[in-house]
Amino acid sequence: MISAATHIARLVRAAYVFAREGVFGVVDPSLVPPPGQLALRLARLIERPSAKVGPRLSRALTRLGPAYLKLGQFLATRPDVVGVAMARDLESLQDRLPPFAHSEAEAVIAASLERPLAKAFVSLGPAVAAASIAQVHRGEVERDGVRVPVAVKVLRPNVASRFRRDLSDFFFVAHNAEAHSAEARRLRLIEVINTMSRSVAMEMDLRLEAAALSEMAENTQRDPDFRVPTVDWDRTTHNVLTMEWIDGIALNDHARLAAAQVDLPDLGRKVIQSFLRHALRDGFFHADMHPGNLFLDDAGRLVAVDFGIMGRLGLKERRFLAEILLGFITRDYRRVAEVHFEAGYVPGHHSVENFAQAIRAIGEPIHNRTAEEISMAKLLTLLLEVTGLFDMQTRPELILLQKTMVVVEGVARGFDPKLDIWKVADPVVREWIERNLGPLGRVQGAMSGAGELGRVAASLPAIASRAVAVVEHMEKMTREGITLSPETIAALGRAEGRKSRWRTVALWIIAATFIGILIAIRQL
Repeated sequence: MISAATHIARLVRAAYVFAREGVFGVVDPSLVPPPGQLALRLARLIERPSAKVGPRLSRALTRLGPAYLKLGQFLATRPDVVGVAMARDLESLQDRLPPFAHSEAEAVIAASLERPLAKAFVSLGPAVAAASIAQVHRGEVERDGVRVPVAVKVLRPNVASRFRRDLSDFFFVAHNAEAHSAEARRLRLIEVINTMSRSVAMEMDLRLEAAALSEMAENTQRDPDFRVPTVDWDRTTHNVLTMEWIDGIALNDHARLAAAQVDLPDLGRKVIQSFLRHALRDGFFHADMHPGNLFLDDAGRLVAVDFGIMGRLGLKERRFLAEILLGFITRDYRRVAEVHFEAGYVPGHHSVENFAQAIRAIGEPIHNRTAEEISMAKLLTLLLEVTGLFDMQTRPELILLQKTMVVVEGVARGFDPKLDIWKVADPVVREWIERNLGPLGRVQGAMSGAGELGRVAASLPAIASRAVAVVEHMEKMTREGITLSPETIAALGRAEGRKSRWRTVALWIIAATFIGILIAIRQL
């Protein structure tokens, strides 16, 4: 009861901030039920006079703090949940906050490394970038008598407790929504917040980001066009990450790229093909490849930074991706549809032929056109419509991959407006398919399958033993039944009554507050 009241109080505060920043001002009252119309009128009364100017939702999310800021960025990767237009608006949400005090950063570093700052670093400059979870300083370390520049990422003090509190509110809304909405269950809102929670938890342990850097370094050590910074493990802990300082040209610095006479179309090719290699070959990709996180070094290689958001794909998902891409490239829409059914993403009661027809409606408009003629937003909208029409449940890992592909193509298109992503992707996709789905791939798959069968066979005695124990327990329950004392039954009744009352109160408040927010989000 206390927990529900606390959640509701904090959510009402969030709704107040939305109202003050004018988020409800774009809502059409005719689309809202009568109780919601009253809430909208009240919300407009407390709107700030200046709230009609600028990005209202982004301003509100920034005011609400790091967790809401992160939620907005995360929802930008989930157009299936918030809609394509809203997702595109949230892409511009900048995770930039004022840096915390330099003395606090020094204290965090010294405590985390368990040594005085002067013994760990020759120098530590002011913050060069600050976000919701951490900020980055330029420092120097001494190696063999030479001063070497490093990037030092420091976690914000007390950020974990703030995130835990706000995430619990998000879970409260998601659980209540799924309990009473079939559409919320289809969108798997609890899984959406779970995915965000895991992502944030990994971002708040900088050792895990260092591990991601190390893993990608191993995966890409032979790649001619891509590398990542090296990690200084001696100066890396839960709260501090020290790595190589990158002096390359940021891909959002078009003036320096032009001055260096960089081959921009070739740079666009490197961006797309590098990303596809990581996703297909390694099943591990950088999921935040905006131009500010990509640099071009003196050797002409891409260097990625900020590994807080990473994506993973299992072999099943990689095969799905490869066959989907190849199907679109070759216009084999029947095969694209079959892959969806084989992967279990589309329920078997639907028609493969009808699904292939829907896929054709997506694929045909993008062929024989240059990149500037292809509307990725329109393509994404069609994909999401097909997802809902054929009861395909949301796949968070594929949505993250799909969204990253859109960002990557946008980066590449900035360097070559006539770039055709399908032609650039073709050699990477075909290489992976030949290696993994050709004769050699089938042999390796058979060997892997034999190994799995061997492990299952070895575990059969233990499985049989557990099965016998379960059957015996069920037989005992059948003979003797389950007995509850009168006190237990009465306590359960009282608890269920309280739960129902508070759930009803919570649902009315959430409905009045968040129906308007969701409609506003759809219309922004």
